[in-house]
Parts: sequence; C-alpha cells; structure tokens
Amino acid sequence: MSDHASLQGLLEGVDLRASYFELFGIEAGYDVDLNAIQGRYLDLQRVVHPDRFAGMGERGQRMAVQCAAFVNEAYDTLRSPLKRALYLLEYSGHPVDIETNTVMDAGFLMEQMSLREDLGDVRESSDSEAAVAEVVERAEALMSNMQQGFVSAWQEQTEGGYKKAADFARKMHFVEKLISEAEQLEEELLDD
Repeated sequence: MSDHASLQGLLEGVDLRASYFELFGIEAGYDVDLNAIQGRYLDLQRVVHPDRFAGMGERGQRMAVQCAAFVNEAYDTLRSPLKRALYLLEYSGHPVDIETNTVMDAGFLMEQMSLREDLGDVRESSDSEAAVAEVVERAEALMSNMQQGFVSAWQEQTEGGYKKAADFARKMHFVEKLISEAEQLEEELLDD
C-alpha cells in the first residue's frame, strides 16, 4: 500500500473540503447538540492524533497537523454561539465582517451603554459581587434575545433575512465582549 493510500486510510472521515456541519455529521443550522458534537470531536481527534502518523514521515505529520487544526477549528466554531452564527452566514454565502461594519440601531446602542455604565460602577457598589452578577445576568439575557433573533432571521432564507441575521450577529459580537469583560471583573472581585 502506498504512503498516500495509508494516509487516506488513517484519515478516513476527515475531509478538509467538508463544511464543519458535514465534518460533524449534523444538519447546517444554528441549533447544535453540543453533546453530539463533543462525541464526534473525540472520535475525530483519535483519527487525526499525531501518534497515529509517527511512521508516516514528514508528510504524514504535516497532514496530521492540518487535519487536527481543521477539526479543532470546526469544533471551536460550532461550540461558540457567535462563531457558529458567523460561520452559518458564511456557509450560506452571506459572510459578515463584524470588525469593520459596526453600524447598530440606537436602541441596541443605548442598551449597551447602560450595561457598560453599570459595569463601570460595579467597584463603587456596596455589594460589588451582586452588582457584577446582575450585569452578567442582564447581558446573558440580551445575548439570548440576540440569538433568538438571529435564528428567526436566518430561517427566513431571504436576502432580507440574511441581512437581519448579520445585524444580530454583529450585536452578538458586542454582547459577547461585554459578557467576557463582566466575567473577568467578577473573577477579579472573587480573588480580592
């Protein structure tokens, strides 16, 4: 058996041209069974583990690294609500550049400003741990609303729906950053 055929045999089930949804054997969509993809991820990791390619030389090792990176990126993307939304838009032919297109509606911006002000006031609060927990809770509720809005818009499968879905994805990006900052502050407060 040739080295190429051996590599193909070892990499069975890992097609670097597949979509992340195909790789994990799931239907393309926003709602993902995280337990199912975790099981498939562990299976794929066993397939692409570098130890399996130790006797395949430099080319085999390179292929293992490429495949492992692809599997890891796919898993990370499908696990993350924001990355999954962005990938789903890209997959459907409507990629979003959330870094340069940051236009938001006034209501959302006001809500973000309010949450950020409350987060900024946490340290001066008489119960800073409760104050930061409240900000996290409000931000997570906002994220849940953005996710629901994304799903509804994406399911329209129209140009207008994709545009609305992209708007929700951009908003999710901002809310995710706020949640991350609030959780970091929460950790700092617990460490003090």
